[in-house]
Amino acid sequence: MSSSAAITLDVNSPIFEQRLRALTPELIRFRREVHANPELSYLEKKTTERIFSALTDAGLKPKHLKGTGCYVDVGEGPYAAAFRADIDALPIQEETDLPYASTVNGVMHACGHDIHQTVMLGVAIALHRLHQKNPLGASIRIIFQPAEEQLPGGAVDVLAQRILEGMPRAFALHCDPKVDVGKIGTRIGAITSASDTIKISLKGRGGHTSRPHLTEDIVYALSQIAINVPAVLSRKTDVRSGVLVVWGQIEAGVAPNAIPSTAFLAGTMRCLEADVWKQAGSILDEVVEQIAAPYNVEVELEHFRGVPPAVNTEDEVAMLENAARAELGEDAVVLVEQSMGGEDFAWMLQEVPGALIRLGTRVPGGYTFDLHRGDYAPDERAIEVGVRVMAATALRAIRAELVR
Repeated sequence: MSSSAAITLDVNSPIFEQRLRALTPELIRFRREVHANPELSYLEKKTTERIFSALTDAGLKPKHLKGTGCYVDVGEGPYAAAFRADIDALPIQEETDLPYASTVNGVMHACGHDIHQTVMLGVAIALHRLHQKNPLGASIRIIFQPAEEQLPGGAVDVLAQRILEGMPRAFALHCDPKVDVGKIGTRIGAITSASDTIKISLKGRGGHTSRPHLTEDIVYALSQIAINVPAVLSRKTDVRSGVLVVWGQIEAGVAPNAIPSTAFLAGTMRCLEADVWKQAGSILDEVVEQIAAPYNVEVELEHFRGVPPAVNTEDEVAMLENAARAELGEDAVVLVEQSMGGEDFAWMLQEVPGALIRLGTRVPGGYTFDLHRGDYAPDERAIEVGVRVMAATALRAIRAELVR
């Protein structure tokens, strides 16, 4: 067994509280600079260089990912865990009027990715400083990943570069505007949903609305598909899997008295069970075909696989919860509901055990913002909370690896 901070330090007492006092103002400045200069998926060049420079200035040796994004190893010895942050912004106009609001028209960090990358930067620096005084005895890899907002997500590209190879576990966090700052939200099992995109195109003979029997009534067929696909799918899949189809786009016709010859329908399909998610594609094909059959229309279904559910494993959730309670207090952990939103960290959790947690960003007693909105303004105190919890989790992962 190697001597390490994870072994010699009492991980059941706060380790990073004092260590972060000098670092936190620096991290807040970093976050504000990132927030003011957001970049969309796969375009995060300046964001990557900002992270790379901050890591280098701290004495670390980061490496670039292909395209955008980077990663860094902290410590020495066998890998104990990977920690991932997403770095891309959204095509949303900021409406906060903050002094560090986005300077890029129509682009904003409206999902908290500026917080995520700042937290993981802080974790890297905090662990590195600890390692300089008390060698960790193992390595932690921290990944700054591009393009979480584009399906199937930048995590797929990271996995293709084998960045997660050899990692025994992986962790990530996501801002939660429904949880107070100072707390984290966890749950075992699926914490986010699978998310796919569905597009359905219909073709047929159009004509006058007074003579629908001489046409293939595209609009009526489309309405039946829109109404019945969600209903039939709910009867062909286990209701506990949470299969959910919601349409977001319907296009058909230009005149009230003319049946068009083409129509289009698009939406999302979500699911909380990985096995059902894998089966749902073939079930969807069958259901759409059966519903459209009586109307003699030509149907083309495009089913774009997005992300699987993010499924948290019990041991890794326990590591995070124990770290949070040691650093923040016994009441720091709350059980959060499952989200029907998608998260591409799920691809990493398909490869290794791990957990995604929710980082509270709501001012206690304050307004509950929502993600993907132009007025989202998280409480910046969440940055120090996130660093403390994730760095303390890293020590527990190291200890688990060294005592095996």
